[in-house]
Amino acid sequence: MGKSREIKGRIRAVKNIQRITRTMQMIATSKFAKAQQAAVSSKPYTEGLFDLVAQLASGDEIDHPLLRPATASGEPKEITLVLTSERGLAGPYNANIIRLALRHLREHPAARRGPVQLVGKKGLAALTFAGIDIAKKHDQFGDKPSYEDVERLGQSYIDAFTAGEVSAVRVIYMKYISAGRQTPTVLQLLPFEKPEALEEAADKGASAPYEFTPSAEELLDTLLPAAVKATLFQCFNDAIVSEHVARMVAMKAATDNAGKMGKALKRRYNRARQAQITTELTEIISGAAALE
Repeated sequence: MGKSREIKGRIRAVKNIQRITRTMQMIATSKFAKAQQAAVSSKPYTEGLFDLVAQLASGDEIDHPLLRPATASGEPKEITLVLTSERGLAGPYNANIIRLALRHLREHPAARRGPVQLVGKKGLAALTFAGIDIAKKHDQFGDKPSYEDVERLGQSYIDAFTAGEVSAVRVIYMKYISAGRQTPTVLQLLPFEKPEALEEAADKGASAPYEFTPSAEELLDTLLPAAVKATLFQCFNDAIVSEHVARMVAMKAATDNAGKMGKALKRRYNRARQAQITTELTEIISGAAALE
């Protein structure tokens, strides 16, 4: 009797877990739809800004502080920004980002010498355990980072880079490609680099004469900082939508596993109950035979 009662208790526990994971899957699906819309809607602006910057910077005589390597005093050091999640239950999402961050820091001495900054609670314990000193943890972003907060962060990176305090700024995050594919990526934010596709497009159109009013240098003074901040904001948007995808997939897998475990426990319960009934019938028959 005790065994079947124990199995029945486990069945109830598994059903409760399945109910919770199904609810979390539905919440993650709803958040994913909103985050995907935000990430996708910001891409045309970012890509259009990239295209314009690529055309302006395609000239051989163009020289801008954000396009050339910084002359940092002493040994070169870089700022490394790692974007992780605030909450867990997102499958291998945080583990993949942290693994890439540790490999990047091992392979690049300038990154090891420079400050490591972190977004998200889930990366703090892992990086600290690996012996990485977190210079600053940003808690102001949350699940819905505003452009104003990201803009202030981007401006602080631009100021540090142009002042020669750091030689580069890199962002380690989960790049959102599609709902079925997300890739941990190291993006060089400063010095600013044009995407390969836009760079090729700029090279193809380099022979066409362009006249800019005001001059290309003056336009770049405004557009390059805006492009850096837009790129950083796109990294945040990609990280958020990738986190929701990972949590949605993880909770669906947990729900399916709970369903399978519930079925297996039901079979065990039926067998235990059948054995218990058989034992009781045997005892009754044996007792009746002893009275004859």
